[in-house]
Amino acid sequence: MSEGPEDKEQPQQQEDQLSAKTLVATGIRIGTTVRTKFMEQFIARMRPDGLYILDMNKILYRIDVAGHFLARIEPGKLLVYSSREFAKTPIERFSELVGCRAVTGRFMPGMLTNPQLPYYVEADAVLVVDPLLDSQAVVEASRMGIPVVALCDTDCVPSDVDLIIPANNRGRKALAAVFWLLARSTLIHSGALSPEQPMKYAIEDFETKLEEQAVEG
Repeated sequence: MSEGPEDKEQPQQQEDQLSAKTLVATGIRIGTTVRTKFMEQFIARMRPDGLYILDMNKILYRIDVAGHFLARIEPGKLLVYSSREFAKTPIERFSELVGCRAVTGRFMPGMLTNPQLPYYVEADAVLVVDPLLDSQAVVEASRMGIPVVALCDTDCVPSDVDLIIPANNRGRKALAAVFWLLARSTLIHSGALSPEQPMKYAIEDFETKLEEQAVEG
């Protein structure tokens, strides 16, 4: 799978139900203080504090490209994986709406490569939150010739990634925004949702809730 043409087109306005202000507030475009050559094309600028800012139009365009691709995959053959804690709820919500398989926590070796294992998954595409953190899934998918879609921050080296979605892949609210938008795009491209229809869940419902951090009193 190739990444397709350069991102010169205007992204589909799939943020219809999210204002630009709301999207910016999620931190979806906030990168790190590190920039790799692989991610330069997606970076808009560097803030005075050294953080790189991703181009919002390119984020939205790539989410829509990914949604178009994922909509062509049989839901039961799409595996979404991340070991990142803040990705748990976004992945579960996405999986519920799209009908795909969600795996969080530890990625068991052989999950994509060994049909003899009880936890083996036959997949036609794999979506991960962080190619480095989720490297076992990426390596196994690549070995089996399974296309990999990945959220990539400014510091990413996307080895074995077929389609990059540039985004803040660490923040709780940012991950909720990415998966809300990606679920919406996938459903629209599959015909399960019209562009005018509201989503079943609000973006806040995609957020992993923080544990109580203090005792009141």
